[in-house]
Amino acid sequence: MTLHAASREALDLAENRLGEVLAAAGTDPATVGDELLSVVALLDREIGLRRAVADGSSSSEARIGLARGILAGKVSEPALQVLDTVAGSRWSSPRELTDGLEALGRSALLTSAEKSGNIDAVEDQLFRVTRIVAGAPELERALSDLAAPAEAKRTLVRNLFADKVDVVTETLVEQVVLRAKGRGVANALERLVQLAAERRERSVAQVTSASALSDEQQARLSEKLNALYGRQLALHVEVDPKLGGGLVVRVGDEVIDGSTAGRIDALRRRLAS
Repeated sequence: MTLHAASREALDLAENRLGEVLAAAGTDPATVGDELLSVVALLDREIGLRRAVADGSSSSEARIGLARGILAGKVSEPALQVLDTVAGSRWSSPRELTDGLEALGRSALLTSAEKSGNIDAVEDQLFRVTRIVAGAPELERALSDLAAPAEAKRTLVRNLFADKVDVVTETLVEQVVLRAKGRGVANALERLVQLAAERRERSVAQVTSASALSDEQQARLSEKLNALYGRQLALHVEVDPKLGGGLVVRVGDEVIDGSTAGRIDALRRRLAS
């Protein structure tokens, strides 16, 4: 998500407020996350309202009053407190306001997974959903189709993943799909994997192996990668027999190719040069 300076400052303020709200006794992070994302959907539908809430020419009090007047009684007080900060801040554009609000909703949902002890499972499920979508071009086109009704895409997601993943995972995937607007769904899902990993101050190491790795092999690989990068890495492993042997490890933009296929390709390039 790319934000201009004013929006970055507004999001920082809102993230701090969200943290305070979620730390309060009795606040359910999952409820707050769901409610914030429901407001994102409302603002996506109601262009005039979105512009009014982000209108820097009106006072912050007027924008807060407008948001509360519409949403009071429809979302909880903790969610309204976060929305007060969102509406009262200056954003670079209405679109960046809704993008920032979406980030807050996602953060609240990931906090709920963290507090319930499910963050590992959510991260792993998001990774697996991402690989499924990335490996099925027709599915990604269907999920990214601008002309497809939102309800049809929501139904498709639920038919594919409901009862197979945590409710937080399903909600996050639905949100990505419903706001894709023609952009690559797989890339947006991959960002969610990164966000979930960051909850544990880790990065994601995507490992492709020619054959399945045992638990002991995964533990040794994790230990070596953690030492190499100087931080904890979330290890996600896929099997691809086409590698011929060995492993390919990707951490961010860096690729460590120790596969047979990779060594053959490297040799071919050297011989051709």
